[in-house]
Amino acid sequence: MNTNPKHYQLNSRTLLQEVSPAEIAIVKRIKSRIIRKDAEKIVAMAGQIKAIEPELKVSLICNDNICSKSIALLAEEGLEVRIEN
Repeated sequence: MNTNPKHYQLNSRTLLQEVSPAEIAIVKRIKSRIIRKDAEKIVAMAGQIKAIEPELKVSLICNDNICSKSIALLAEEGLEVRIEN
């Protein structure tokens, strides 16, 4: 699996991590809280990944500083949220 963000036409600063052979995760470890606007950007990134490789499952790896509205939006769009400290 390719974890190079350029392969998926994403910003080169985007961190991608292979979770399993069929799953890739967008990694967001930031000090500030992930709000709904950030979640919308993450959904757009996931859409770009799925446009290139539609069979991949996309998830988010982040700290526990994510608001409930963001979690709800990501779940609505089919993205699993994995919280790691």
